[in-house]
Amino acid sequence: MTSRMDAPEKPSPSSGRLPLLDHPHDAPSEFRPEDLVDAVRGQRGLGASTLPEVCILDFDGDLTDAMVESGELTRCREWACFHTAMWSFEVDGRRCGLIDRTIGGPYAVLVAEQLAVSGVKVAVGVTSAGRIGSELPVPGLVVAERAVRDEGTSYHCLPPSETVAARPDLVDALATELEAVGLPIRRGLVWTTDAPYRETAEQIARYAARGALAVEMQAASLFAFAEARRFAVGVVAHVTNAPEHDEEQFDKGTHDLQRDLLHAACRGAYRYLEGRS
Repeated sequence: MTSRMDAPEKPSPSSGRLPLLDHPHDAPSEFRPEDLVDAVRGQRGLGASTLPEVCILDFDGDLTDAMVESGELTRCREWACFHTAMWSFEVDGRRCGLIDRTIGGPYAVLVAEQLAVSGVKVAVGVTSAGRIGSELPVPGLVVAERAVRDEGTSYHCLPPSETVAARPDLVDALATELEAVGLPIRRGLVWTTDAPYRETAEQIARYAARGALAVEMQAASLFAFAEARRFAVGVVAHVTNAPEHDEEQFDKGTHDLQRDLLHAACRGAYRYLEGRS
């Protein structure tokens, strides 16, 4: 005998669509990032202080840990967020922010929403990634131009589509500055997934045939948020592993190389802002 709890839920008669594809994108949300930021400021006695114009999202977090330990970062006390800490540092005399471990589309967009209403003008995600296909040497860098939407967060921001694009002028600026890092660089398509341990051989082959260079977990979500909220977001994928790669996997190089990558991403974001002024 099937109980009421065991019975499958019937589709909503109002739409008949899957919940993930049934979002009123033009309707305002009842829960706003401004409200959360105001609540944090009130509870912590924070004023509406100026944050850095550029903030890097260090999805892995190990670079942030190392820079905190070495005294290269200063805690940004005016960042009003329950979930994360922001650290500040300077590149060429310009202040930049750094937030670590915002991994996965939902968390990355949650933080980006709060950055956007707190005065930050550009966010750049720097993420480890796996290679798709064989075009890019490992290790290497991919500046994401578009992302396959094989995740859930982007569908809350934009109507369904196969891919979502980054801002071309921000991609240009990031790619120009990243040349100085010394790693091979490509610009192009990435595959964004919510399931990092479910990347099958069939999927890898399919997305490689479509021109994808790397697989990661944030780009599609962030690009959809950026388009919907008119906010500038870039993603740089540090490709450190591949299924057929025979050398050491997941090696991101020295602390100096990772710091150079971080600084180049900041310079790229500021180059973008200067081009729009």
